[in-house]
Amino acid sequence: MTPLSDLVRLRRSGTPRGITSVCSAHPVVLRAALRFGRDHAAPVLIEATCNQVNHQGGYTGMTPADFAALVRDLARQEGCPADLVLLGGDHLGPNPWRDLPAEAAMAEAEAMIAAFVAAGFRKLHLDASMGCKGEPAALDDETTATRAARLAAVAEAVARDAGGPLPLYVIGTEVPPPGGADHALDGIEPTSAGAARKTIAVHRATFAAAGLQDAFARAIGLVVQPGVEFGNHNVILYDRSKSAALSAVLDDEAQFVFEAHSTDYQGTPPLAALVEDGFPILKVGPELTFVLREALYALDLIASDLIAGYGARPLMQAMESVMLADPANWQRHYGGDAPTQRLLRHYSLSDRIRYYWPNPAAQGAVDRLVAALRGVTVPLPLFRQHFPAAAARFADRPLDATEVLIWRVGESLSAYHAACHPQG
Repeated sequence: MTPLSDLVRLRRSGTPRGITSVCSAHPVVLRAALRFGRDHAAPVLIEATCNQVNHQGGYTGMTPADFAALVRDLARQEGCPADLVLLGGDHLGPNPWRDLPAEAAMAEAEAMIAAFVAAGFRKLHLDASMGCKGEPAALDDETTATRAARLAAVAEAVARDAGGPLPLYVIGTEVPPPGGADHALDGIEPTSAGAARKTIAVHRATFAAAGLQDAFARAIGLVVQPGVEFGNHNVILYDRSKSAALSAVLDDEAQFVFEAHSTDYQGTPPLAALVEDGFPILKVGPELTFVLREALYALDLIASDLIAGYGARPLMQAMESVMLADPANWQRHYGGDAPTQRLLRHYSLSDRIRYYWPNPAAQGAVDRLVAALRGVTVPLPLFRQHFPAAAARFADRPLDATEVLIWRVGESLSAYHAACHPQG
């Protein structure tokens, strides 16, 4: 058994446990996750999306092999045992190439999933639900399942050639908008039980027709909408009373648990309820880079007040310049007048600023901040003014800003850990 396949057994035995799926490529977030796993002897599931990482580089510039090498190198640096580290691929399908005809897009998707498996990724979310050139925006279950089976066939062949464990699969695509919604939300309805049952039935039949029964037997998760979401301004918390019928589907489908996307900002009690109700795979991403940004901006304020010649919030100013110079990653997501857009660029819960941290100017501003505070003793009152949550731990002693960032991300991860491991 693996930590992932064990989730089904634990649920059916009446002792549900969960696992946090860290969806980020930021090195500080990855380092924090690996350190947390080391310190708690807990599995560290790290996932890359098809847009973020693929055989052509994705928006991070990393192939699956590059991303895997980065994670493994950070794990070595942090002393996180290799057997605790699990790599997953999210939304693996034709999405990055959906402006191409279907066959061309699927050829790219097949090359991508082959690269993921060859690089050691063994949790694969198959998502071929999106229409390609000339097709509807969302495809029917039958077409989606047929294309998912094509991708599974490639994954199986590459995995068997490579040796080692065979992939575990997640199917289904009814998820919130990637990165959160663009507007204030009043509520969101969970996936219907009937839709979940149909997705499983169609995929089961399609995989069987393709001779992929063994692969389907390793499908452990179904992506559904449990009724959680976050937008630019607010969060919809989990309401278990609305998902009872959906949870009951698992009583008849012994091999599955649910995978919950966009669980960011829920906090421990709603996350624990999700785990108890059959949603033990909890995906988080923007929350982790949001709190990273939160810590960076607090340190920027501290340095502005404390260090002569540092300037007035130069990190925030640098990020504003970088985002204005290249608005593609935020412009269509942030509406309103100019002051509203400026506020959202820096403080939206969707955290689209996360796309800009790799920019050389942004990285240079972060490096300058870290260097400016290195070894500096920050008085407790100043720490309390700008970053009260961190004051008791980091004030009145020589500072390492990177340690502050890792600690802040770890605080968010601790909420997930408490929900996933309710007794320790």
